[in-house]
Amino acid sequence: MAEKKKGGLKELSPITIYKSLPKINCKECGVDNCMAFATKIVNRETELEACKPLLKPENAKAYATLKELLKPAVKEVVVGVGDKAKKLGGKLVMYRHEFTYKNPTAIAIDVTDEMPDNEVVARVQKTDNFSFEYIGNTLKLDMIAVRCTSEDADKFKACVKKVSETTKLPMILVTLNPAIAEAGLMAAPKARPLLYAANAQNWKDMAELAIMYDAPLVASSPNDLNGLFSLTKTLQNYGVKDIVLDPGTFANEGLADTLNNFTMLRRAATKGGEELAGLPLLGIPMVAWMNKGETAEDLIKWREAYIAGMLIVRYADALILHGNDGWSLLPEVVLRQNIYTDPRKPVAVAPGLKVFGTPDENSPVMFTSNFALTYYTVASDIESNKINAYLIVVDAEGSAIDSGVAGRKLTADKIAEAIKASGIEQKVKHRKIISPGKASRISGEIEELSGWKVQVGPRDSSEIPKYIIDKWQP
Repeated sequence: MAEKKKGGLKELSPITIYKSLPKINCKECGVDNCMAFATKIVNRETELEACKPLLKPENAKAYATLKELLKPAVKEVVVGVGDKAKKLGGKLVMYRHEFTYKNPTAIAIDVTDEMPDNEVVARVQKTDNFSFEYIGNTLKLDMIAVRCTSEDADKFKACVKKVSETTKLPMILVTLNPAIAEAGLMAAPKARPLLYAANAQNWKDMAELAIMYDAPLVASSPNDLNGLFSLTKTLQNYGVKDIVLDPGTFANEGLADTLNNFTMLRRAATKGGEELAGLPLLGIPMVAWMNKGETAEDLIKWREAYIAGMLIVRYADALILHGNDGWSLLPEVVLRQNIYTDPRKPVAVAPGLKVFGTPDENSPVMFTSNFALTYYTVASDIESNKINAYLIVVDAEGSAIDSGVAGRKLTADKIAEAIKASGIEQKVKHRKIISPGKASRISGEIEELSGWKVQVGPRDSSEIPKYIIDKWQP
């Protein structure tokens, strides 16, 4: 199959990749042969660097060829260092359904150098500790934006130092003054923060700092895409390697222009192959706090939150927010998680036997599918009501109960096999299993194949506690 472009993603055959691999089947990459590795590369299931022989000097040309073939439409830029470094960009397609998105939008919370130290520390710690469990995933915030509002280099330097001592999260240093930016960089010279920002007036000095400290740099040209392209090209020619684009974020009447600019940039990168547009995009929803006048603070937080939500689905790779209330942040991280799940794969959990509480030989046994939303809903209802029980999670290929039964993904055969494989027969003395109400149509088959008596349970897991009290008899 010849290489072609569709939706910004180069469609490559495994053969195309295989031609440039060492072809020695060394298995160092974790798969059996080079063709299998090529297939995983095409599906973006592994990184090119997993092939150790390819990294040897004699294979440098082949490595460079493959890197060019696999280059994403939007360049990946790394902010920060260590295990909390954040990757921005790296997008392959404009629309999620064309393949998948990678590198979820980074969310930064701001502090300023005019805040008291205790407030800075409190905001940083609150950002660092933000955590929410959602369908088996832990949702977190990603960065701290340190803003200079004092125009005092020493104050800014002290603030950056305080932040770097409080957290390992990556930083965004926000100032248009190169001298102040340098003071901030001196406080954390090896932290690789994102510098905000270079514009038409200060670009040369900011570029010098980005090169000197090996830091990524934001190119800012609000609501002027031609100016943004010109600035980006100038920075690249000067030697800046990692650039993030700021096309401007505007609230109220300017929101339409904001969304249009973000969309046009991403379309130019993924559909038009425009390399100057093929860079991560930075949105700043905290502009909602500008000129607030007599507006109630909660209303401003709400405006900031909806701007952030719009930008998450309109290609922003990083956002800077001021509001840090749970009610305003939770919708953003949940939305982000849903947008950045892989549409090619069902959201599933590992099948097997799950134990809740301290069950004994007379405790109830239930089964459900391995669709993540189904499993975590059932598990939550069991745990929150402190029920001692066994739950057998059946591999239904990530399907929910009703769709799994209808589509033959959740069958009596699979359920019988799961019961046997779980070892539950050695844990309880009864042979009764509670079936989800939506799987009642296959209860007879389950009994025939497994030898267990099936009790048809409720259709909704919230009714499990009442069902156990009223109807469970071992």
